[in-house]
Amino acid sequence: MIDYRKQIVFYCLLVLLFVMPVTSFAQIQLEQPSDSSSGSHFFKKIPYKELAVPVGLITYGIVAKGNPFLKGIDEDIRDGVSRGKSGKIKLDDFTRFAGTAGVFVLDAVGVPAKHNLKQRLFTTAVSNIIMTSTVKIMKSTIPVWRPDSSANNSFPSGHAATAFVGAELLWQEYRQESIWYGIAGYAVAAGTGYLRMHNDKHWFSDIAMGAGVGILSTKIAYWLLPLVDSRLQNSKKSYVVLPTYNGRQFCLNASLQF
Repeated sequence: MIDYRKQIVFYCLLVLLFVMPVTSFAQIQLEQPSDSSSGSHFFKKIPYKELAVPVGLITYGIVAKGNPFLKGIDEDIRDGVSRGKSGKIKLDDFTRFAGTAGVFVLDAVGVPAKHNLKQRLFTTAVSNIIMTSTVKIMKSTIPVWRPDSSANNSFPSGHAATAFVGAELLWQEYRQESIWYGIAGYAVAAGTGYLRMHNDKHWFSDIAMGAGVGILSTKIAYWLLPLVDSRLQNSKKSYVVLPTYNGRQFCLNASLQF
């Protein structure tokens, strides 16, 4: 049986995990000479109202693991959408990367992104580092059996977290061109979450938690971008991004030459 109090403690640690990198970067910037657009106004520029959705999803995911009513909702949703072994659809292994791939593909085919390639590489890398480390820590410290009982690491959904990182990246980069790019990204991310439940791999609360972590990780990456932007623009390092396919998954590999 899951200890509800331990989850609350972990939630507090999770908040610190997100806040500490932001605070550290801001402190470094404040200690250095800077122009009027950096450092001292960092925290004032953060749109804290944007925290409402990801923090709400994260809170729901945490609370659902200790609340009998919300556990019942997990069970009801599973009964309604899961098709077990006979009806599995394995597209979720690919759709989770669709949003992140779109951030680079759309610009390459002529739809201008809000930020240049270096900036997009930074936000993509940082958001995925934060998301992946958070998901791995949670999976190893909060044991939850998958609906199909195949493993004890159901919480949160890594597929959903990855998909919602991509969705938020699309929203941040292309909403000035059309909000439909972001809407499409979120639709694909939601579909990825649905498929994880359809394939009997995750509970609804796992999906909610993964979505919250993914969205918040990406927002933090964009909040950090102004603190390193001048260094990115002045950098003379070469870089390359290559798509790869290993027979099961599509991936994007980035390489920097110093």
